[in-house]
Amino acid sequence: MDHLAVLRAKLIEFGALITADLDLSEPVPSCGDWTFLDLADHLGNGNMWVVVGVREGRGDRQDEPAPKDPVRLRDWYDDTASALVAALSVDPETPAWTFTSQLPRTVGFWRRRRMHETLMHLWDGQNALGTPEPFAPDLAADGIAEVFELFAPRMIKRGLAVEPDTAIGIHATDTGDSWTYGPAEPAARLSGTASDLLLALWGRKPLSDPALTWSGDRKAGERALSGPLVP
Repeated sequence: MDHLAVLRAKLIEFGALITADLDLSEPVPSCGDWTFLDLADHLGNGNMWVVVGVREGRGDRQDEPAPKDPVRLRDWYDDTASALVAALSVDPETPAWTFTSQLPRTVGFWRRRRMHETLMHLWDGQNALGTPEPFAPDLAADGIAEVFELFAPRMIKRGLAVEPDTAIGIHATDTGDSWTYGPAEPAARLSGTASDLLLALWGRKPLSDPALTWSGDRKAGERALSGPLVP
């Protein structure tokens, strides 16, 4: 998968949501009490955080407030997106600072991570404006893998979640991919499209959503996924 190419495309799609007549106080229901301004601020400052991490090898950049006028906000955001793409347009094996000691600590890590960060927040923005679109199956499947490879273990390591006492099986009906989270054989299984599963794992859809199908010990499965799995 060309993470950089997808990242570039999704950054552009998010920027297109910031129109001159956009009400920046529009609530973003999937992000707590955030407004659209908060969402754009988070994504733009996150872009620059990674630029500094890659180019200067440090993760202590302080956020700068985003402009509160939609036209200026769009220009500011586009500048951060361009800076991010430029910083990541090097050999993906290039060493880079990351927020985790888990390998790989390379530009390739950031290509994948920022692609998924942008993908999820693009959905948040679309959802706030009433135009949410499902993720492409292959992108969503890669996002699910990232949850279990990176974030769930990291949440446990940071003391923000406990290890599951039983296993759950996750099956993407459209890609055929499957994952097991937890020890031993799965006590429950959760199935759905990769897009719906990823949205559920990131708390954008409830585990009770009718688009998802449960089998086995559902209570044990919900307990395994209660984590929280992601920040």
